[in-house]
Amino acid sequence: MPDSRKIRVLVIDDSAIVRKILSETLASEPDIEVVGTAPDPLIALEKIKRLKPDVLTLDIEMPRMDGLTFLKQLMQTQPMPVILISSLAQSSVDIALEGMRYGAVDVLAKPSGPYSVGELRATVSARIRAAARAKLVRQPPAPAIRVAAPPLEKSAGVYADPARLIAIGASTGGTEAIARMLAQLPAEVPPILITQHIPAMFSRSFAERLDKLCQMEVREAIDGDLPRPRLALVAPGGFHMVLEGSPRNWRIRIKDGPLVCYQRPSVDVLFSSVAMVAGAKAVGVMLTGMGNDGAQGMKRMKDQGCHNIAQDEATCVIFGMPREAIRAGAVDQTLPLDRIAAAVMNACG
Repeated sequence: MPDSRKIRVLVIDDSAIVRKILSETLASEPDIEVVGTAPDPLIALEKIKRLKPDVLTLDIEMPRMDGLTFLKQLMQTQPMPVILISSLAQSSVDIALEGMRYGAVDVLAKPSGPYSVGELRATVSARIRAAARAKLVRQPPAPAIRVAAPPLEKSAGVYADPARLIAIGASTGGTEAIARMLAQLPAEVPPILITQHIPAMFSRSFAERLDKLCQMEVREAIDGDLPRPRLALVAPGGFHMVLEGSPRNWRIRIKDGPLVCYQRPSVDVLFSSVAMVAGAKAVGVMLTGMGNDGAQGMKRMKDQGCHNIAQDEATCVIFGMPREAIRAGAVDQTLPLDRIAAAVMNACG
């Protein structure tokens, strides 16, 4: 999309109130234009052809055709950046995460009250800008069930070292990148900590999906968790995740607090705590995402002797976070997504 013109957005939602909130919020941005709205996918199809939007916001639950069916068809015939708008009902959250498998670049919680409307207004414009610049990576959806991890170069048994730790950060496009990377890892891995920019209520379903897919156990972190081999912990949406303690005696703290780099959970918060507590025992991984969250934290890890890996531009949906980490001098290796798992395990050996 050329930077010289406004980002053209089509809002698709069966709720007139949500269409109004999104349209008014985006209309106040000088670089964004809402070119139309649609109450269902069939009307949206006609408007996509006529209005040629750059980005869609798409409700999950709509009449005449559900959002997931529409998304699958759209990505096969006319792929474009899509941000899913989901209610917090468990069924909708699960469908939204399924939509990320089929090419949606982001997900936002549907406003349900004055506070959530404010939260949406604080984030939706930045998400639209990121989506407009997203690269639609053409690849089959990540699997939804556990698959055997491919063999790696070294014996898996050496990796279950409680004094080692893997820290992963991601944002836009990260739910799929994390799923693909973790699915390549064996069960015998050091403790893994993951901060993915994701709305509150979505992180638990995300962790449950990863648990079904991966060889190691994956779950949403709770305050007081003890990182251990064969376990990956996902930061809960809306809270920061911090590592405390010392090697072989680590503990997780889940904290409220201000946004860091406009995010909560923040990758910088996790990586900075890992640098302080784990030192050279940790391996850092920066995956696809918008903005610069995590760059300074990864630099602190690097300064403490950690080995850090960034996803390369060719396989990123958004290269922002890896690029900023590279610019900060925090990265030892820049690799395609499908080579990161092996590089992580080699660094842990």
